[in-house]
Amino acid sequence: MSQVEKKAGLLRRTSSSKKPLKEKVVLMYDEIFAKENPAKNNPRFWDELFLMKVNLEYLESKLESVDGEEVQRIQDNINSLFHHCVQALGEEHQIKVVNALQTLCALFRGVHQKNKSASGFDIINMLMGFDKAEQRMKDLMERLDSLLCGDGSESLKSLCLKLLLCLVTVTDNISQNTILEYVMINSIFEAILQILSDVSSRGQHGYDAVVLLALLVNYRKYESVNPYIVKLSIVDDEPTLDVSILSLTVSSYLQYKDKEEENQGGFFSTLTSMVGSMFIADADEKLSVQTNEAILLALYEAVHLNRNFITVLAQSHPEIDIAVTPTTPTPTTPTTPLGTTPPSLDMMNNPELPLDPNLQTSNLLITFLKYASIVMQDTKDEHRLNSARLCLIILTCIAEDQYADAFLHDDNMNFRVNLHRMPMRHRKKAVDKNIPSRPLVCAVLDLMVEFIVTHMMKDFPMDLYLRCVQIIHKLLCYQKKCRIRLHYTWRELWSALINLLKFLLSNETTLLAKHNIFHLALLVVNLFNMFITYGDTFLPTSNSYDELYYEIVRMHQVFDNLYCMVLRVSTNTGQWKEAASKVTHALVNVRAIINHFNPKIESYAAVNHISQLSEEQVLEVVRSNYDTLTLKLQDGLDQFERYSEQPKEAAFFKELVRSISLNVRKNVSLNTLSQDVLLKEFSTIS
Repeated sequence: MSQVEKKAGLLRRTSSSKKPLKEKVVLMYDEIFAKENPAKNNPRFWDELFLMKVNLEYLESKLESVDGEEVQRIQDNINSLFHHCVQALGEEHQIKVVNALQTLCALFRGVHQKNKSASGFDIINMLMGFDKAEQRMKDLMERLDSLLCGDGSESLKSLCLKLLLCLVTVTDNISQNTILEYVMINSIFEAILQILSDVSSRGQHGYDAVVLLALLVNYRKYESVNPYIVKLSIVDDEPTLDVSILSLTVSSYLQYKDKEEENQGGFFSTLTSMVGSMFIADADEKLSVQTNEAILLALYEAVHLNRNFITVLAQSHPEIDIAVTPTTPTPTTPTTPLGTTPPSLDMMNNPELPLDPNLQTSNLLITFLKYASIVMQDTKDEHRLNSARLCLIILTCIAEDQYADAFLHDDNMNFRVNLHRMPMRHRKKAVDKNIPSRPLVCAVLDLMVEFIVTHMMKDFPMDLYLRCVQIIHKLLCYQKKCRIRLHYTWRELWSALINLLKFLLSNETTLLAKHNIFHLALLVVNLFNMFITYGDTFLPTSNSYDELYYEIVRMHQVFDNLYCMVLRVSTNTGQWKEAASKVTHALVNVRAIINHFNPKIESYAAVNHISQLSEEQVLEVVRSNYDTLTLKLQDGLDQFERYSEQPKEAAFFKELVRSISLNVRKNVSLNTLSQDVLLKEFSTIS
């Protein structure tokens, strides 16, 4: 007996004394894998095949076990199987359609597993015959399109999407999946949009549709014209760009209520139902987050490619109070791969948002900021690091967009945003019951400050810090340009930035072994230069400007130490000479302020016989000595390099899409083909 036939579930036994009998469908598969045309002696072979329950495991394993010579021998039969699968998709008999869809899944997976090293053309030839491939794939895509857009069974639509996800993810690198050329030519973009624009279908299929679109958009996106990118970039239909799928999807990540309790147990206890237990208390009672990179990628593509989507981000709706559902303890090893878990149907199926007048308004951007505040707390593994990076890239795109900036800074559009703060030893776990209602840009700045103060660690996430500081810079550039005087607690930002410089100084040797810390130091110093040079155009009051100088003078030791360090490095030969030299020049005005005011403060203390000046006394010295301060005008402080995915981010997205694709493939393999449920549904249909 062959190895293939020994697999569990392939054979049914009669009695112990008799030889095991093969299922009829297995016997029919064996005929397909023989040299003869299976329909030669049985004209009804294909009709009968699609009336039988598919044995996925046996069919896939047979395809994987075929060697090189056998491939040539049975290619016509495999081509014929593929052709009849496509034909069966047009049948009225629903069981035939179900079995054909599942057989196609097995064909795509089995042939690719067998031929991992083969070229895409060889795989196409084995599946459908290269000379007929164009017509076969055209027929397949048209039938899938009809099933997705028709009034038929929701289970069939779900299976169609699973088949497409299976087809897209059969290769580790989707851009090496040559069959997808036919999916580009025979676009199903409109079918995906129809699913997303209909309340009912969005509730049931929105997650798979969004993930499928995100993956298709990333097929050879840097090498050729991808029609899915072109079409997504010009969609301006608001129902299609409706927030519901993405807002409900991301909302569902907020798996505990915003009303945090002083008690740590309560903090971790409230869970809801999109991706199972995303937030769990481990031994150290740290917040653990299971990320979903596929949905974040979809959100990124929408924001990056379609400027109309910015208006959707900003649309207000009453804030959703997510229902709490009981949960079972989360196993140590997740049974479902990270980044692939679909949202619960209960959550997705709720098209009507609550209209309780007591609920404050919200929007997708607020939901996203809350989610980002959770994701960005823990960056210790690859999935969480990728999700944090993706959140910051999305915020970078938003911070560069004129419409988004206008909305973020609109003083007539105020919101309460309860960001989640990491528990830390040196600060109390506060429960913010009276969060002020402010323009949304304040929440973005709060998020950046929170990240800066909570990630100064040995495994320093340099890339994320650079992105944080650049987002702050872009927001300041907008405020300076439009002369927006934002009422924000700027001292918290200044304090965070100074502490960051202090951390870089304390860990110079360790960090320099891995990172160019001078680039980050330069960006931080130039943020101070922005405040010094242009602060009078965007700081809310003259007092704010005084407080800036007070903070610089108060923490002068950090700036003095930074200057000594960069001077030392820039005067020696070494790889960091030029980078350190730039910081030296950038510090000119900070040092001028310190060197100007420090002697004045010391003199004031000596004359008045005061050993320790109060803040108000120092501020008085600052106010009365502005006139004699000389600063240098620095060029380019209000300029920044605009975000560009290619070439800087291309490698990141390539690996991210690979990771998502692998996880989607595992998930589709695990639960695509719940045959018993489907067959039961259609068993009454003749």
